[in-house]
Amino acid sequence: MPAESISIDQAKRNKLFYFVTNVVVYRESDGRCLILKRDRREKVHPERYAVPGGKLEWGDLDLDNPTRMNGDVIDFENAVGKLAQREVREEAGIEIYPELTYINNVVFVRPDGIPVVLLKFAARYKSGEVKVEEGAFTDHAWVNADEVKDYPCILGIPEEISATIDAFSRRG
Repeated sequence: MPAESISIDQAKRNKLFYFVTNVVVYRESDGRCLILKRDRREKVHPERYAVPGGKLEWGDLDLDNPTRMNGDVIDFENAVGKLAQREVREEAGIEIYPELTYINNVVFVRPDGIPVVLLKFAARYKSGEVKVEEGAFTDHAWVNADEVKDYPCILGIPEEISATIDAFSRRG
């Protein structure tokens, strides 16, 4: 019988974590990527430059509208891609193309003790003017692989910017 609601009541406590996706947005017109400055009130990496991203939420898993049923298992195909598009829209006010290019991943423990699984992707900019999410970010910049080094970024962001530019510029 398929699940009727989302719950962690039966979950093993030592198996719980946040699932997060980050997206390096690449603008083909000038070969630059978007970085956002995190607000000083953020729990993790305040006032550091990052890329758009966020957590998978239970609301992303509408049990009444799965993409398919896999026996008694409710599937949500492309949930990560939809999460990436939503977070870029919410945090930067722009649209990206749905195709994601995998960059890397990291698992970490936040200062508040919550473990996080982070998958990092690159995507091409589609449209819109950047308008950072109020209360979460205070500034933004479109940077190339050299310019990003002039910003106080979260560890790994310059390398991810460089990898994204390399990957998309090779595609032509």
